[in-house]
Amino acid sequence: MYLDPAKKKEIFEKYGRSNTDTGSPEAQIALFSYRISHLTEHLKLHKKDYTTERSLTKMVGKRRALLNYLKDRDIERYRAIIKVLGLRK
Repeated sequence: MYLDPAKKKEIFEKYGRSNTDTGSPEAQIALFSYRISHLTEHLKLHKKDYTTERSLTKMVGKRRALLNYLKDRDIERYRAIIKVLGLRK
């Protein structure tokens, strides 16, 4: 299993506001980014897995919505999470 509870906890500790913070936009964006990178690697091996491709597209849209929300609410937090995760080039 690629996303066990220990890995989730590690992501939430690193990007959340506290150890148990699972609801902040930064923590959710970090979790989506981890899952997106995993699915991207999966699709490189399994090019015809269209169900996973659709899930990946939906996940990217959810992450984009969270990023837009964060950008509207607090531009500094948005810039910080973009820089840490390396989402923009």
